[in-house]
Amino acid sequence: MNEELLAEYQQKFTCGFVQAKEVFPACIEEAHSTLSAEGVKAYMEGANFLCKIGMGVEPVLIYLEIMPEIARHIGRGTMKMVSDYSYKLARSPNKKALIPFLNSLSSICRRIDSIEELQRYFDILEEYINKTQTVIHGHHSIHESPGMVPLLNSIPQLISKLCLEGIRNFIDYGARNYLNAPEEQIAYFKLESHDAKSIIIRERKGTTFKDVERHLVMLKDCMWDCDLPMQTFSTAFDQLRKPVPYLDETLIAVPDVYQDDNGVTGLNRYRAMIAHMMAHKKWSTKLMADNFAPHMQLFISLFEDSRIEYLAIRRYPGLKPLFMALHPYPEKGACDDSKQSCLRYRATRMSRALLDESFDPQNPLLEEFRERFHQIMQEKGEDSTTQDMARLGSDFYVKSRKQSSDSLPDVFFDNTEVSYRDDNRYIWFHYEEYDEPDEIMPNEYENEEMLVENDGGLPPRHYHEWDYLSESYRPDWTTVYERLHPSGDAGKIDRLMDKHDGLAKRLKKMIEMLKPQNKKRIRFQEEGEELDLDIALRSIIDFKSGQAPDPRINYSHTSDSRNIAVMLLVDTSQSLNERLQDSSQTLLELAEEALAITAWTVDQLGDKFAIAGFSSDTRHEVRYQHIKGYSERYTDEVKARISAMEASYSTRMGAAMRHAAHYLEAQQAEKKLMLILTDGEPADIDSKDPQILIQDTHKAVEELKHKGIYSYCITLDPNADDYVEAIFDNHYTVIDHVEKLPEQLPQVFMKLTH
Repeated sequence: MNEELLAEYQQKFTCGFVQAKEVFPACIEEAHSTLSAEGVKAYMEGANFLCKIGMGVEPVLIYLEIMPEIARHIGRGTMKMVSDYSYKLARSPNKKALIPFLNSLSSICRRIDSIEELQRYFDILEEYINKTQTVIHGHHSIHESPGMVPLLNSIPQLISKLCLEGIRNFIDYGARNYLNAPEEQIAYFKLESHDAKSIIIRERKGTTFKDVERHLVMLKDCMWDCDLPMQTFSTAFDQLRKPVPYLDETLIAVPDVYQDDNGVTGLNRYRAMIAHMMAHKKWSTKLMADNFAPHMQLFISLFEDSRIEYLAIRRYPGLKPLFMALHPYPEKGACDDSKQSCLRYRATRMSRALLDESFDPQNPLLEEFRERFHQIMQEKGEDSTTQDMARLGSDFYVKSRKQSSDSLPDVFFDNTEVSYRDDNRYIWFHYEEYDEPDEIMPNEYENEEMLVENDGGLPPRHYHEWDYLSESYRPDWTTVYERLHPSGDAGKIDRLMDKHDGLAKRLKKMIEMLKPQNKKRIRFQEEGEELDLDIALRSIIDFKSGQAPDPRINYSHTSDSRNIAVMLLVDTSQSLNERLQDSSQTLLELAEEALAITAWTVDQLGDKFAIAGFSSDTRHEVRYQHIKGYSERYTDEVKARISAMEASYSTRMGAAMRHAAHYLEAQQAEKKLMLILTDGEPADIDSKDPQILIQDTHKAVEELKHKGIYSYCITLDPNADDYVEAIFDNHYTVIDHVEKLPEQLPQVFMKLTH
């Protein structure tokens, strides 16, 4: 651009800020070289307009810098869109968000391709503002949206992981769930909260580990005979070092989600990764890292990776096309720039040559080591060792070393990452590693959130919760803490049974009728109840003909047994402390009586059963107390726990049911029944909309049904008709006269299991 044209543009640039005038020549030069005359005109108009909106020079500087590239990519119409929306923000309570908004545009526009998509981004921001701006009643004033600035600061990270629709869902979730909690809303949009990370993971496209966990565990256990647990790490957030799958002596760490890659599905990428790490576990041995230079370790690792994959392919040939589809194919000459280190490039080409016979390395050294590698594998097979590869890798590094460039800080990375391979920590150890106890480093991928003190209980478990408004799950929304219920006086339960002696006798008659009556004959018994004449005659004939007689000449009988597993889940919320009308007895004491009689009834029938109580103090603390486990007998110890039941807090029923189902689902039984005893609707102090927990509990009932678990509710709430059918359909009983609960609860159970 000549000086005359520059002077003309400078004359038209009417902004009075000195800093803007200083950077203008360089910016208009770029605009002139990339935009049409109409585009440059729109660019100038937008810059002049931003100078006059009263927000200082910074918005103008950002606009001048970013807009030529954005307009070239999307169109000159973006100029007016950006300046108009900037003015709108500047004149709103959210004017502090103007600078972060402008800073977010470069990241957004790198991931979209049209003006319509940019307008969609503006609309998403407007939806959030409309939901979260607070009006101060009586003063007619509007306060800013508390999470607007942190949201816009997080947009570059969000757009790198999510599409625009995913970002809309992410923002909508934060706006709805933290509408009246500004501090939590800010933490959410700063991506600091566990919920934010969970929603990003949910909205990402690809195959999540949770979706395929069962399949991968079976693959690992059956094909590789490995019982190590698997743990996920998140790839959705910026970290100092990109996390990589790894195997150690205690666990297998895998990514939380895999997107399709080069025609390979996310599931198959998981399969390749598991196969590689399991091959390490089966065939790799340890090497002392202190004996080898870091660069040498790189090449030793690549030869060892190739060796164990060669053996895995020989055992399971179907792995080869999978490995090859995911393994980079670095072209010759791609790293000829002497200003970069080509170590990784050489390692990846060597790795490809070792596994792919059709790969032409066009390099005598690579050919030589490919031949040496295959000679070892053909001669030794599974008897080859990690030490063999250490010798090959060390030799290759020495012969391929480039003194002038290998140690350069700028490393060539393009097309060199073998994404399904782990970080090889399994094969390396250090002589002084963790020499002192206080030097032990934490797991680098472990959740950073502190665990709530759990009084010696089991680690907390997280469960989704259904949001009927958005028709989606709130991922890992509730936290369940489980403990063994404390014990009291077992004699109290025996006294209750004596009190209901007449009821017990009536129940016993019903139990006898329910017990299996059909007899099955079991033949071919050496010892039994009666002689099996057919077998006895055959044995006599065999004996007289000189053959060995069959000694199994008796038979016995057995009854067709019931095959039922039951979970008695008891609501122990604060409302159970209320006293019955015209009585000194509380609902809790009545529930204890009913539970004791029902437990005795189930035990008499011989069914497998467990008992648990639950209450909640917000979604962060759902308390689940084990009263009786499936493996326990109904003994004085269990009775002592029933006698010590206490009532407190609220009723987050859906989370408790999901956790109870975790244990019930594991039981081997033809019929699985969850019997819930409660005195009110699902509720908690942090849930303002009563329908939230009602609809979530209904969703939990549906989930259990899909797992083969039948849910039934016994409620003591006389007003339960208003909500209980919405949760359990017609699978419920309302006890109108609560004093009859000890009699009716076991009878309901027997009807359900008849």
